[in-house]
Amino acid sequence: MKNKPIIIINGEPNSIFLEIFFKTIKLKRFKSPLILISSLKLLIQQMKKFNFNFDIKLINFQEIDNYKLNNNSINLIDVKYNQKHAFMKISNKSNLFIKNSFKIALDILKNTNYTTKLINGPISKKNFLNKKFLGITEYLAKKSNSKKIAMLIYNKELSVCPITTHLPIKLVSKMITKKNIFEKIFLINDFYKVHRGFKPKIAILGLNPHCESVQNFNEDEKIVKPAVKKLIQLGYKISGPFSADTIFLKNNRKKFDVIVGMYHDQVLTPFKTLFEYDAINITLGLPFTRISPDHGPNIDMLGKNSSNPLSLIKAITFLDKN
Repeated sequence: MKNKPIIIINGEPNSIFLEIFFKTIKLKRFKSPLILISSLKLLIQQMKKFNFNFDIKLINFQEIDNYKLNNNSINLIDVKYNQKHAFMKISNKSNLFIKNSFKIALDILKNTNYTTKLINGPISKKNFLNKKFLGITEYLAKKSNSKKIAMLIYNKELSVCPITTHLPIKLVSKMITKKNIFEKIFLINDFYKVHRGFKPKIAILGLNPHCESVQNFNEDEKIVKPAVKKLIQLGYKISGPFSADTIFLKNNRKKFDVIVGMYHDQVLTPFKTLFEYDAINITLGLPFTRISPDHGPNIDMLGKNSSNPLSLIKAITFLDKN
């Protein structure tokens, strides 16, 4: 796996992604060749905007096996996309560009002898996914026929995983099932065994405040607690359910490698408060390793040349070593 090429999808053209990509390749050298899927015109526009100057090597993805690649230049698969300026307002105009970029990447990844490494830049869920998918995690699962997936927000010190992802709060409780909990724990455990060489210590949170409910049916008592008991019987290093309001205190979180929550903000809000950009989003359960920097398009910072590239550096570094 080491030193196989890393496919990098630009994603939303009007985002901070190319800015942090330019900063990343200027700051650090990687052993694995990087192959960027983007627009040549956009690349030149944004390089000029930020005063970067990199050589560009155009790649025909249908003949990708024939190239001897290194990182002395930007290895670019050009996907046509035209706009007048380096940055414009996010709109549906970029949807075809993003769709074609993912299609090319997935076509390459189907040839798993070439590479199994994918990074994608941020996209606008509102515009690109158009309520058809909860997120790119689910989009890629559908495109790769993957039935069991998990979103792992990873840091070497501590990672988090939500049982449900970008789901409205009123729908979360319906998706808290033993089956969903088991699937996420199986995937997390396998990931740590492969990439870290050990079984992780996992804390699982309750759905309700203090794991208590004023209603007769308490998901934490009826679903989460029995699921944890069964997983312990199967040999997993898991405990809980814990109350979400105290698990991230220093003396509590240091006991665990992963904290699994019931919904997105229950674990991502405290996690990002602790680690900020020092994290990457890994999709577990795909036939390839997909990572994205742990942030969105960040339209408030477009063109300001002040975005932090740390999350992208971490994403590439992870794949470069695995």
